[in-house]
Amino acid sequence: MSLVVVIPAYNAGAHVEGVLQRLAGVVGCELSRVIVVDDGSVDDTAQRVRASGFDRAPLTLIQRQSNGGYGAAMKDGLEAARAESPSAVACIHADGQYSPEELPALCRARARRGLDLLQGSRIASGTALAGGMPLYKYVANALLNRVENHTLELGMSDYHSGYLVYGSAALGLPFRSLSDSFDFDLEVIASARARGLSVGEEPIRTHYGDEVSHLNPLTYGLRALRVMWNYRRGNYAAS
Repeated sequence: MSLVVVIPAYNAGAHVEGVLQRLAGVVGCELSRVIVVDDGSVDDTAQRVRASGFDRAPLTLIQRQSNGGYGAAMKDGLEAARAESPSAVACIHADGQYSPEELPALCRARARRGLDLLQGSRIASGTALAGGMPLYKYVANALLNRVENHTLELGMSDYHSGYLVYGSAALGLPFRSLSDSFDFDLEVIASARARGLSVGEEPIRTHYGDEVSHLNPLTYGLRALRVMWNYRRGNYAAS
């Protein structure tokens, strides 16, 4: 199985090198390429990537001239990944919140369950609060989760994790038409669901450290509700 890892990064100089070093040490999966998308960082993110010494697989650094948002960075990364014609693509964030060591288990689970799209769930693991997730995020997640499960009829526990593994069918989704912001991942799930693709989750450990979040909780919550409204209106169905 050919696996490409996409790492969106914005002002992640303090963490991205360590994430790449950890990824280099992961056993149990074969990497065909790693793509880091520097989304217009004003710190030393790009320099840290180049200095990482990562040689586990070919490393591609995409530097966006200006900050376009998480979704914009993911679009560039997924587009570059698709050019490799991989069996699967995984997204790992540059701040270290999502453990690279979870990747082999997630990839095996996606293949075993025959899923087109697999999300790593911090809530399903039961480690969210112990792993440092702020209480307000935990509560907001639970409230939004009720709306999302009612709308998407998936029975999942954590629609807001960015740890996604895409199978080949999910790589055919129209990413360019989706959000440039943090609701990109939720729109991916909604689009997959609207097109009849199989979507599921697996538990992952939760880790919140000293990384800086660029997500505005209120704005994000409103965006998530808008995604559900658009799904109800059929906006994610194939034309």
